[in-house]
Amino acid sequence: MSTALRVAILGASGYTGAELVRLLVRHPDVRLVALTAERQAGKPLAEVFPHLGGYELPDLVKIDQVDWDGVDFVFCALPHGTTQEVIASLPPRLKVVDLSADFRLHDVETYATWYGHAHKAPELQAEAVYGLVEANRAAVKAARLVANPGCYPTASQLPLLPLLRQGLIQADDIIIDAKSGVSGAGRDAKQANLYGEVAEGVHAYGVAGHRHAPEIEQGVSEAAGKPVVLNFTPHLMPMSRGIHASIYVKLAPGKTSDDLRAALVDAYKGETFVRVLPAGVAPQTRHVKGSNHCLIGVFPDRVPGRAILLSVIDNLVKGASGQAIQNMNLMMGYPEDRGLEQAPLFP
Repeated sequence: MSTALRVAILGASGYTGAELVRLLVRHPDVRLVALTAERQAGKPLAEVFPHLGGYELPDLVKIDQVDWDGVDFVFCALPHGTTQEVIASLPPRLKVVDLSADFRLHDVETYATWYGHAHKAPELQAEAVYGLVEANRAAVKAARLVANPGCYPTASQLPLLPLLRQGLIQADDIIIDAKSGVSGAGRDAKQANLYGEVAEGVHAYGVAGHRHAPEIEQGVSEAAGKPVVLNFTPHLMPMSRGIHASIYVKLAPGKTSDDLRAALVDAYKGETFVRVLPAGVAPQTRHVKGSNHCLIGVFPDRVPGRAILLSVIDNLVKGASGQAIQNMNLMMGYPEDRGLEQAPLFP
């Protein structure tokens, strides 16, 4: 292996692919050697994303044109349902972080139920590690294939998992009311994502059937030590970036919102990217824009015995590409925050 880690990004013409490039061009241990985009093959990346011009990047190519002998590490930012066969075809020596949902669900039958087709690489699913770093650090370090978590599951699980592990909240009464920026829907032209369809209004989607529900339930069930079914409703907001999750929970007997906040402060002390805010302070998506940070707030509910958790991330960074690089850093033995040191952009 050369001094620099030779990295390929599959699906570099989408938003998460572009974010990987934006962050990795400043990573001192990485050299981008291959960028793929089936429909944009042959073009310079700057023609597709002008903000990434001037960095001496390779031109876009098709996946079958990549010389894998010159690659050490792969980020797969392809659409859901297309990644399993692609990763199965790669040389087994390559380490991979997959940003799609194709390897996030441990059970292949659950995957088939929610994604509408059989899993195409069940043998790889058995080795895939779920890459929520703060909850699964040791396994990520030893992994060859990491399934990068979804944006909503990242924002939802970070505040919930420590509380469920300690029995501070009741697992059978969790409501997640989440909002996302439009970039979460991807870059393909879709009528539902046109300016006139999303501006000056808010709407729920995937009600009682969003594919991130089983991913969240998988994590909270493991933390609670029993099967958990929760209420999860996402909403589309007229903004480019951001996830805001309002999570309504029922306290365990004798516990208070102060107990929840103290437990979260303790769980995330020393963590670079997760910060629990002072009592009474509500996190805002504008305060994590462009960063790999997650901010968490805890409030007592007006309803006795209940509390409100607020969690915000940038859906394209901590909810996708930034977390993917955090996973890569762990897998390759680099400092976890390398290439991710940038502060949030405000205003």
